[in-house]
Amino acid sequence: MTLLSATQRMYRACHCMSIRCLALAGGLFAVMISVMPPRQPPVSIITPTFREAANLRSLAQRVFAALDAAKIEAELLIIDDNSQDGTEEVAGELAKEYPVRLIVRRDQRGLSSAVITGFSHARFDRFLVLDADLQHPPEAIPDMLKRLEADNCDFVIGTRYGAGGEVVQDWPAIRRLVSWTAGLLARPLTPLSDPMAGFFALRRSTWQRAKRLNPIGYKIALELYVKCRCRRPGEIAITFQTRAAGESKLTATQQVRYLRQLVGLYHFRFPWLFPVVLVVLLVLAGWSLLF
Repeated sequence: MTLLSATQRMYRACHCMSIRCLALAGGLFAVMISVMPPRQPPVSIITPTFREAANLRSLAQRVFAALDAAKIEAELLIIDDNSQDGTEEVAGELAKEYPVRLIVRRDQRGLSSAVITGFSHARFDRFLVLDADLQHPPEAIPDMLKRLEADNCDFVIGTRYGAGGEVVQDWPAIRRLVSWTAGLLARPLTPLSDPMAGFFALRRSTWQRAKRLNPIGYKIALELYVKCRCRRPGEIAITFQTRAAGESKLTATQQVRYLRQLVGLYHFRFPWLFPVVLVVLLVLAGWSLLF
């Protein structure tokens, strides 16, 4: 055997071995890709605030701990109604540690419109809304986002009243009654078990198809669900906690605005039956006030 032929045979052997190795590596890579969970898209988290400075650090820590564990990229948008309680200073410190942005509204007020402001400033195409008072568990955020991606859902809400959901025992009885009554009045508008919740997720495309949004009340989830004509809702059971710090923003004025909001939503959903629906709504509202 000549040196040349021996070299050629060795070259062919090495070439065949390289092809087999590449094929094996490609097969292993394909298997790894097939068993790896799909990477979830990033999310913009919107938190409307008014005098919630005492809760912001704990909120950010818990939000990003949950998201980091689930390997989900996110930003936290704090939409503040000019609280002047140290919110700007706290948010500035948090922005050094986390992807936090503060937007201070000096000429507007209201939780619902703050949420819409957050949507308009969001970087990402998935939105999640939660309150700053820590009554909603940030640890449930990954499950809500996963549910949003499943079954082509167009709206996901964290429910206190659906299967597996609960409210802590020390939540005031009057707040339970108000929440139950508000949900009863909205029942014909949505199949959601907890349409009063402020903990929900949707896509930018869902928000963009909204018709005639009128965020005058504080129940923006209900407004969005109806006006975006959602048809494929999902729910995640949560344990609803008592407020961590600060004071509740629920007032008689807010309840009146909610009734105004309901009137508009019933007119939007049932325009031909609106006179009848309005009478029934007024009777139910009056009945609820008696008990």
